[in-house]
Amino acid sequence: MDAVQLKETLKAGGHVFGCMISAMSGIRFQGALAGSTLDFAIIDTEHGSRDRAENQLLCNVLRQAGITPIIRVPIPKSEWVAMALDAGAAGVLVPYCETVEEVQAVVATAKWHPLKGEYLIRAVRDGILPSDKAKEYLENRHRESIVIIGIESVPGQRNLDAILDVGDIDGIFIGPNDMSTSLGIPDDYSNPIYIDVLKDVIARADARGVPVMIHQQTIESSTVAIDLGARFIMHSSDARLMQFAMQDHMNQLREAAGAAKAAAEDRVETV
Repeated sequence: MDAVQLKETLKAGGHVFGCMISAMSGIRFQGALAGSTLDFAIIDTEHGSRDRAENQLLCNVLRQAGITPIIRVPIPKSEWVAMALDAGAAGVLVPYCETVEEVQAVVATAKWHPLKGEYLIRAVRDGILPSDKAKEYLENRHRESIVIIGIESVPGQRNLDAILDVGDIDGIFIGPNDMSTSLGIPDDYSNPIYIDVLKDVIARADARGVPVMIHQQTIESSTVAIDLGARFIMHSSDARLMQFAMQDHMNQLREAAGAAKAAAEDRVETV
């Protein structure tokens, strides 16, 4: 699914599905990705050690596999958003936003890059572009641009309405570890306090037509997120999914080998 299709699906009230890319590198994963049924993938540069060349390579690999590439930038700064877009990302996930000013800066860059300085301020504040031709060019250039804002703390949740007022936000992201830690209940994802926060963020974002993404790690917790109304589904990570698939297949083979051994022993005893 390309970025335009992804945005149209979400706008129509549908679900899209993806995972975090935390370990994958190189081009040899393209075949596996093409058969993954992923709609999007988040390339992690907040916690992952990736340089700009690696980001560009992965964005190309994902696009070739028909998957929308989105980069999670390290911090909510417009410079990092610009670098992600220059690497070929269709969009950005901006982590741990708490203030309107942070969000205004990253959204402006995501929607009007490469405008900078005074011209960017005028475009955001007054809607004034250098010319009609420049406006048309930039709108076409950013037709697929996706901006996901991370609400991962109590202050972020408290300021959500003002943040949504900034506009041009394509998704709200909740990071469970950061949010639960901010709430004083680290990693306690079944705690009613945490669930109430998810419900609150989803309800307020949905009222503005903005889908919510919650990064869950298990089928059970991702299902809870869907049941609560999350539609931008980010499930697990490449490394974790590979680990689970290996465990599942190897355990099945060990069981099969054990069954074969038991059958052979039974045959010997019978003889």
